[in-house]
Amino acid sequence: MNIPLNGFDEHIDETILKRGLSYFRKGNVLSFEETGPGEYEAIVAGTEDYTVRLTIQNRMVTEHTCNCPYDLGPFCKHEVAALFHLQQDDLGLKVKTASSQAARNAKTKKPKTITNRVNELLGKATAEELRNFLREHAAGSASFRNLLLASFAQHDAGESKAGYAKQVKSILRSACDRQGFVNWSAASHVGHAVIKLLTLARQRLQAAHWESAFFISTSVMEEMVAALQFADDSNGDIGSCIREACELMYDLARQHGSEERRRVILDYCLTSFDKGIYSGWDWEVDMLRISLILLVGKDEAERLSLRLDRWKGSDYRAEIGQKLRYELVAKTEGEAAADRYLFANLANPTFRRIAITKAFDVQQYEKARQIALEGVECDQKMHGLVIDWTEWLLKIAQATEDHVKVIEYARYLFIRSSRHEQDYYEVLKRQIGTEAWPLYLEELIRDIVEKNCFLAFEMVAGIFVRECMWNRLLELLGKSPSLDRIAQQESFLAKEYAAELIGLYGEGVIEYLRQHTGRNHYQTACRFLRRMNKLGGRKQVQALISSLRLEYSNRRALLEELEKV
Repeated sequence: MNIPLNGFDEHIDETILKRGLSYFRKGNVLSFEETGPGEYEAIVAGTEDYTVRLTIQNRMVTEHTCNCPYDLGPFCKHEVAALFHLQQDDLGLKVKTASSQAARNAKTKKPKTITNRVNELLGKATAEELRNFLREHAAGSASFRNLLLASFAQHDAGESKAGYAKQVKSILRSACDRQGFVNWSAASHVGHAVIKLLTLARQRLQAAHWESAFFISTSVMEEMVAALQFADDSNGDIGSCIREACELMYDLARQHGSEERRRVILDYCLTSFDKGIYSGWDWEVDMLRISLILLVGKDEAERLSLRLDRWKGSDYRAEIGQKLRYELVAKTEGEAAADRYLFANLANPTFRRIAITKAFDVQQYEKARQIALEGVECDQKMHGLVIDWTEWLLKIAQATEDHVKVIEYARYLFIRSSRHEQDYYEVLKRQIGTEAWPLYLEELIRDIVEKNCFLAFEMVAGIFVRECMWNRLLELLGKSPSLDRIAQQESFLAKEYAAELIGLYGEGVIEYLRQHTGRNHYQTACRFLRRMNKLGGRKQVQALISSLRLEYSNRRALLEELEKV
């Protein structure tokens, strides 16, 4: 989560905050360096030395990671210690082990960033020194060796998908706990490491090394999908990597260039479907969509068609399969054949929308109306779809200037729909006219109360606000004076009806405390007492507080909260 750098302590658990501050004051922040603009890296001593990374943008902490095993909250004490180190001057903090002279030197001379220091060293080191360094570290560190091989894969005659899969597995293995599980904190580290690999894949594609990009994207997709079975991906780090790899596959397909490249990617997508590599995930659909982008000719179209024949499951999957087949027919047989398939399957809501839109766009309004009416009839049990088709019926009625139908559909949608594609109230008001509107409005209000019990208060209150019927709004509140409802309408009534609002609030607080106990509820009640004060009801508030103290003399928490009013 993003939190402000100034005041970060207000967003962190108090226990973790105290531990982090203690770590900072004891000098556990062993090193702290700016690795780039707004990017910091710290080594914080704990059970062992942990690496903390912070990203600050516009005085906001936008990213924070630590390789410690803590997973009980968004921040660990090591990250907090690093934040205190970063803000020590603003907060006036000191480290016990730091000398005053060292502190003065740190203030007067800004240290070079890691980037600057690295650039200086690279400029001074000889080619042979760098080669020896790389050889030694590649021999001693599997993760460094993997990164080196991936970064210069275009020069590696042994580059393969299996090699990249091995790298991803190595990243996952290093993040597993003793039971072989990747917790949410470790999943974040996995995500960061794999995204670096995908960044290299994107660079390979831009440099026309498509095989490298293909090997990396497919190995990441396969290994990370498998990892979802033994990882906590509640933060979405692993899923994000899979989506990025999948997007890279789309780019490979759209820019396929050579015939060899097209066939390789197409074969992979169809084979992955056959093997069920992404079965049960939306990425399986992506493989079919990418196949659709790539296929050429009847034989390849038949290959995809055979897979769609095996695409079984829920109604949702059936709709997706029909949509893919429609696109396949359109691509291979033409628009006329696609339309025939579409009209043969109008029970699919996606197809019905397409059919209505096509007819409407060419002003075939009667055809569009019939398709929408059939939708209303077929989908009676699915309220959302009925609303969709009725919205189309309203647009058709407006296009054909059917005054009666516009009123019918706008009224239905105003009462029954919670999502407003148009301002149905205003549509009704324009159609009815000024003289007939008052009588029509009263009928509309009665209809709302009868047919829409759940939202009746909000809808009727909204009408009174639009029509500036403040006395009617106050009367409505009086019939159901919940505290939240009074607060929602307060701004409209405060000027003329402050005394009445104070009275309603008072009744609401009394009733609320009869039904609720606990400090949180007492704080809520006191919040409304303060609103009464702001409306000018100080005397009434004092009288009510005196009464509540007598009635609830045994509720110590309530008495404490009343004292704060």
